[in-house]
Amino acid sequence: MTEIASPHISHPRVTVLGVQPGTPPFRIVEVDGEVVGRARSLVDVLDVASEAGVPVHDLDDPEVIRWVGGDKLTWYVH
Repeated sequence: MTEIASPHISHPRVTVLGVQPGTPPFRIVEVDGEVVGRARSLVDVLDVASEAGVPVHDLDDPEVIRWVGGDKLTWYVH
């Protein structure tokens, strides 16, 4: 089978879910499918992932991190 016929499906270890309403709004962070914390900023995402043992060097790398319900700049409910 060729690469085209068998596309690689990425399963990043870190998933940042959509913005949750609150004061301030936050996003839930999962590592390996388990909720490990809340993030109110990009720095929080890096801290939570690092505390869970997953260093994130590139917030745009889909092999490492998946953004759900917005990208890395989405921090407010629209």
